[in-house]
Amino acid sequence: MKILIGTLFVAACLSLMYMHGGGTKKPPRGKVPPNIVLINIDDLGFHDLGVYGSLLHQTPNVDGFKKESVSFRQAYANYPRCLPSRFAMMTATYPVKEFEGDLTAVKEENNFIKKFAKAGYTSFYVGKWHLGSGKMGPVDFGFTRSFAANDAGGVASHFYPYNTEKIINPMNTETAPVPDVEQKGKKGDFLFDLLTTELLSFIQNHDKAKPFFAVLAPYSVHSPFQAKEEDIERNKTEARNLDFSGRPEFVTEGNGFTKMRQDDPVYAAMVENADWNVGRVLKAIEDSGLRENTIVVLTSDHGGMSNRGTVERRLATSNYPLRAGKGHLYEGGVRVPLMVRWPSRIKPAEDRQSTVALMDLMPTLLDMAIGDSLAQVDGKSFFRVLQKKANWGDRPLFFYEKMARPALTGDFPGAALRTGNYKLLHFFNDDRYELYDLAADPSERHNLVGEEPQLARQMKQDLDQWLKAKTNHSIK
Repeated sequence: MKILIGTLFVAACLSLMYMHGGGTKKPPRGKVPPNIVLINIDDLGFHDLGVYGSLLHQTPNVDGFKKESVSFRQAYANYPRCLPSRFAMMTATYPVKEFEGDLTAVKEENNFIKKFAKAGYTSFYVGKWHLGSGKMGPVDFGFTRSFAANDAGGVASHFYPYNTEKIINPMNTETAPVPDVEQKGKKGDFLFDLLTTELLSFIQNHDKAKPFFAVLAPYSVHSPFQAKEEDIERNKTEARNLDFSGRPEFVTEGNGFTKMRQDDPVYAAMVENADWNVGRVLKAIEDSGLRENTIVVLTSDHGGMSNRGTVERRLATSNYPLRAGKGHLYEGGVRVPLMVRWPSRIKPAEDRQSTVALMDLMPTLLDMAIGDSLAQVDGKSFFRVLQKKANWGDRPLFFYEKMARPALTGDFPGAALRTGNYKLLHFFNDDRYELYDLAADPSERHNLVGEEPQLARQMKQDLDQWLKAKTNHSIK
């Protein structure tokens, strides 16, 4: 299939801001709006889950949750690293400023959590925020309260005490310690467990007269790679019995290497701990009698850590058969799991065609819960997709990454456009283009630029127009 984006379609996509209304009526008077729980697991790759093909990681709770949800095979982070991806989710915009996003510049009419507050919601943010502190922290942004959330991107240890060592981030500055956790934790506590316990306490003790919006954003499965000893031992045995049918452990990628096997028992134990905590959340919702009218979303901020550049570092997972991982614009870096459950309103299904993104989440949740929308953003509500009333198979999605990290993760600066089954990548350093048919070639190995010149030329033009409009970057 050859897809050419028509003039009218391109013009609509290249508007500097979208105007999106979900088209969904507000809940009838007297009807209780749904509660919302969003679980955003740090660095969890699409294929880290058993339900998506992992041979080592056992994830029965997430696997069962998928059966109860609308799940997406073509869901994307808007950036292959933590901070810009989270900015896109919280602001419903393309993170074209990358690590310089400013939450204080978000207008009231474009602030989803303040809209929920006006609709009577109480809210709680637990865990990794990474977007700033003070005026750019979760409470100033609009959440009722938060726990363990500031500008920290990680912890020195997943076991108590969590902040004993200083962390120097890739920008060569010291990372702030994670707040609250030292006061609540005790010897032997694993941080994901502690954060989940805080969320469960909120669910069990919230004001029953008000609906709630809660976010659980653990610092796991991000490095440091640590897990409970009993979980590690179990996975050591399982890892020894895996058969990769001759697949190499590493292949050359970009400025370094990509790991091609999931065979790390410590990382497997971390993923399985994440699954256990997801199960705890789902059980708490069930036990509280909230299941039918609670929207639960499960996702990740980008692909798994499977790549390194010239700097030696531990690679604990693989996104195979997707190409590359965290930091890269290939599918392994940006494709993420996304599952949405609302038993009273949407029926479980797997959507294999619609292209959705994390920047669409907040417009969607506003639409679903209170029939509201954001005024001028890039993301849009996919509630109709969840209801099987729309298909976003041809929805265009753009990516931009100027601040690559060739030494750390082996990636190079570039941009990409996905539309329909096709994805065009442009790498700025050597002015190189790659075009893939993701339906026939999800591993992105067969470059079609020479075979599909007309399609490549049209997509180059569309990507160039978007770059000029959004970033002032122009393709040569």
